[in-house]
Amino acid sequence: MDKGIMGKIRYFSIVFGELGEILVFISPLTLLPLLVALLFGEWELLLPLGTVPVIFFTCGVVLNSIPRHEGKVRFSAALCSVALVWLTFALVSCIPFMVVLDIPFTDALFETMAGWTGTGFTLLQNIGALPKSLLFWRTYMQWLGGLAIISLSLTVAFQSSLEKIPLFRPENRTERIIPSIIANGKEIWAVYILLTVISVGLIMIAKVPLWDSLNLALSGISTGGFIPVEGGISAYHNRALEYLLLPVMVMGSVPFSLFYMTYRNRKVSFFSDDQVRLLIYFLCFGFLIVIGDLVFVANHTLAEAVRQGLFITTAVISSTGFQNIDPYLYPSVTLVFLTMFMFIGGSSGSTSGGVHLSRIALGYRGIIWWFRRAFVRGTVLVPFRYQGKNIPIDIADAELSKSMLVIILSVISVFIATMVILQVDIISCDVTVLVFDIVSALSSCGVSAGYVSPAMPLVSKWVFIFVMWLGRLDVIPVIALFIGILKGSD
Repeated sequence: MDKGIMGKIRYFSIVFGELGEILVFISPLTLLPLLVALLFGEWELLLPLGTVPVIFFTCGVVLNSIPRHEGKVRFSAALCSVALVWLTFALVSCIPFMVVLDIPFTDALFETMAGWTGTGFTLLQNIGALPKSLLFWRTYMQWLGGLAIISLSLTVAFQSSLEKIPLFRPENRTERIIPSIIANGKEIWAVYILLTVISVGLIMIAKVPLWDSLNLALSGISTGGFIPVEGGISAYHNRALEYLLLPVMVMGSVPFSLFYMTYRNRKVSFFSDDQVRLLIYFLCFGFLIVIGDLVFVANHTLAEAVRQGLFITTAVISSTGFQNIDPYLYPSVTLVFLTMFMFIGGSSGSTSGGVHLSRIALGYRGIIWWFRRAFVRGTVLVPFRYQGKNIPIDIADAELSKSMLVIILSVISVFIATMVILQVDIISCDVTVLVFDIVSALSSCGVSAGYVSPAMPLVSKWVFIFVMWLGRLDVIPVIALFIGILKGSD
């Protein structure tokens, strides 16, 4: 057999084995919507919803039975597994939507990809009339996806020489990401559930019914955006709800390792973390800019500007797709500013999307460090400081390069997606609105300025599906998957 083909077989035997493990692990967790169907007497939903855990488990067992190539697992193979995990989640989860709602495969995949990636875009109409168990499955996908992405971010931190997280140190230092994701998920499970319960309680203070509070909490703490009614958060006509959702969205965009440290040690200061401080600075700066725009450019009253400004700024930087107003009505300058905030996103190690505050902070320090080195003699060593420590130059250069690579690839992805859609929808498309929605998809946000709709061309729907998948995983795992398919392993 050809050497290249053999290399691909060895390579993907490892990839599929990793995928099989996570599918077996996740399958029992997807049984919960069946209990909701039983609770509401939606008997016709049992079979469509039941196919999801059955297919997950069956595929996982089959993939686990594939003989694996012995030897050290390459990091690229682990990245390919991560990309396939989210794609498989979305593909299998399409079944209930296609069977129950009789919608095309593309629309169903758009919905499930938006769910598992925590994006919150939707093409569904008349959401309030959907079966309760299907509504729950939408928000529950986001909640499970949030747990998985937190575990993934903690696991990838093990691969970094710059930042070590001692709370979840693995027993061995292999490159296998998927088993580590499972282990880390188990560690933070209690914290994630506790924060969800706290969120339900906060929302119920606004006199929102338990069913809606549960769905909003699942969606809010996972910074997802799906809600059980049509028309956004404003459909509740509840100002108290909008203000009480602010801390829920912020909790979802804070590093979950800090919650775990507080849970274990009872004495961790959130404000000692660089990302938390930067999140607070950005939120305060964003509030002032957006409120100022709404008052002086859009002629809103101060009270209305404060209400809208606080909510939309928090929803955007936390990448939670909640909306209390149509951003299309905002001035173009405000829309561009919010686009920048969406691109940045929340903290790494949280459920939020974007390029993350850690990369912004690292990039800023890297720029200052580079200019400091440019103005000293070649024999003078300028240390790179990170979290109060001096980092060796070789490690600093490598980590800065990786962070900048993700940011650059993200910008290129937005540009390519914009150009592709403009080619097929150039007449009806407002470029500012289009870029806003594409960045929202890449940042797993889901706040829409109006381009995303059931009337989108088919090509646009597939571009958004791909961008949501690409952005949730910080671009590189998806690229690694395509390189692995084309090249394999030597």
